[in-house]
Amino acid sequence: MTSLLISREDLRFQLYDWLGVEALLQAPRFAAHSREMFDAVIDSCERLAADVFAPCNQAADRQEPQFDGERVAVLPQVAQAVRAFADSGLLAATQDDAVGGMQLPVVIEKAALAGLYAANIGACAYPALTIGNASLLLAHGSPAQIEAFALPQLRGEWTGTMCLSEPQAGSSLSDITTRAEFECDSQLGPQYRLAGRKMWISGGEHEILGNIVHLVLAKVPDADGKLPPGTRGISLFIVPRSLPRADGGAGERNDVSLAGLNHKLGYRAAVNCALNFGEGRHTPGGRAGAIGYLVGRPGAGLACMFHLMNEARIGVGLGAAALGCTAYLHALDYARNRPQGRLPGPAGKDPTQPQVPLVAHADVRRMLLAQKCYAEGGLGLVLYCAKLVDEARIAREAGDAATALERERLLDILTPIAKSWPAQWCLAGNDLAIQVHGGYGYTRDYKVEQFWRDNRLNAIHEGAHGIQGIDLLGRKVAMDESAAFDAYCALLESEIARGRASIHTDWADALATRLARLRDVTAKLLAVPDPVARLANATPYLEAFGHVTVAWVWLGQALALGTRDDDFAQGKRQAARWFMQWELPRVDAWLDRLADNDDTALAMRDAWF
Repeated sequence: MTSLLISREDLRFQLYDWLGVEALLQAPRFAAHSREMFDAVIDSCERLAADVFAPCNQAADRQEPQFDGERVAVLPQVAQAVRAFADSGLLAATQDDAVGGMQLPVVIEKAALAGLYAANIGACAYPALTIGNASLLLAHGSPAQIEAFALPQLRGEWTGTMCLSEPQAGSSLSDITTRAEFECDSQLGPQYRLAGRKMWISGGEHEILGNIVHLVLAKVPDADGKLPPGTRGISLFIVPRSLPRADGGAGERNDVSLAGLNHKLGYRAAVNCALNFGEGRHTPGGRAGAIGYLVGRPGAGLACMFHLMNEARIGVGLGAAALGCTAYLHALDYARNRPQGRLPGPAGKDPTQPQVPLVAHADVRRMLLAQKCYAEGGLGLVLYCAKLVDEARIAREAGDAATALERERLLDILTPIAKSWPAQWCLAGNDLAIQVHGGYGYTRDYKVEQFWRDNRLNAIHEGAHGIQGIDLLGRKVAMDESAAFDAYCALLESEIARGRASIHTDWADALATRLARLRDVTAKLLAVPDPVARLANATPYLEAFGHVTVAWVWLGQALALGTRDDDFAQGKRQAARWFMQWELPRVDAWLDRLADNDDTALAMRDAWF
């Protein structure tokens, strides 16, 4: 990986000095690995990112996927990159040996993928969705479904998608109208015929690999032919583009057809489209209707799909952080090499004096520091969540249900933060990267404008920003009598205690003050009886919660530096100082308004706009 994608020094520090991932090697699941093996996997991804993914990033942005009336074509170099990823074995990196996996920790997988996401996040959409699709089937599919649909994806032969949204429903999944009617029992499970339309399907139609496995949410009609209301009637189905043959290959075309391509602001390397199911363009078995195989129990579709969604949300946060990291490094490189102006003072008025590099100007250093805070803080948050996945699995396999439950609760409450905070604040960092470049940043001559456009999607991906706030305040902090929120507070209090015993007492005290206020405000909001009023300010609550959380990340990283005193350590401390002194105080304004559940937005009327 080039130095302008992800800082390898920062990645090493976060993994080994702050998160202590070498401790995972004590678990039987990871005992065959070593730190050298972890580094070798990251090295391999560095080469793949630099040699294959990064070179086609700008070209793919300018040459979007095209539909010629029969086939969707993507840039050949993008197809080559996806095939190279498939050939690398990374699709099964965290899976069991029994299914061809490497049994790598999830935190190492995410660290390795960060550079690939920074290099070409659009092209990475294909393998990322495939990994999630196969993982869901391993967890919820039958043995026959795993054999027919999950394993070909893990081997890099097929790709996968998830099909949730519909044109008329968007994020409101209770309003989907795709219907699935039972046809017969089959070796691959109960077989249904599906009809409906799905929207915003990334990787939904292309010719990169041999088949596409769609995971589709649909409703099964009742005895009167009516679709059940709400989300409880939603089931999950495997709907392959081509039906599997007896030998495991792709056979007869299923009744799944392209309705049209979506043309996006960013992520242009990835096909995004609308798909019609059961349109009648193809007639498998001699009749219209897309053949689908029920996954799990009828009506349990959302529970199954959220296995993929929660994994995808951590992936969205990783992608956002990776784009924040690479934009920061590009801006830093530009600021160090671009001479412009002179510093204030008598010498600065002398035009015969040489210009200074941009980085010499305090305001440019301000913008670079903010970017560093957002990018490295966001990356740390995502890596910590990935480590929680590993720790929960280790505890479950060891029979330690209490520890596993505590890690899972922390993961539950942190997932909306891990998705939304990098998506918002690393985008703000991308904006600053453009500003550092000045007018050049607004042109296609430099990459930072594309980083911003690519990252803008992440606030919408896998549950829009406001939905994450509603999930956090409306469900996560109150579930199980606030057990997850209590675990979160205990986590931060432990680090605050360590901070107070160090040279960073002031930072620990500042975090403790905001955590105490967050607890108080949370209790007040949960006591509001009207859910509409309680959730009216869920997004500012998400903002406050996120900034408190990332302050904890920065305090932990500062403590992990110990007595280290080189340039890297000094830079880390200065970034932590910036966050504590300039970013953490933002929380006060949010909490002030949340404390009395301000109703300014709620009381606004449509006619007043």
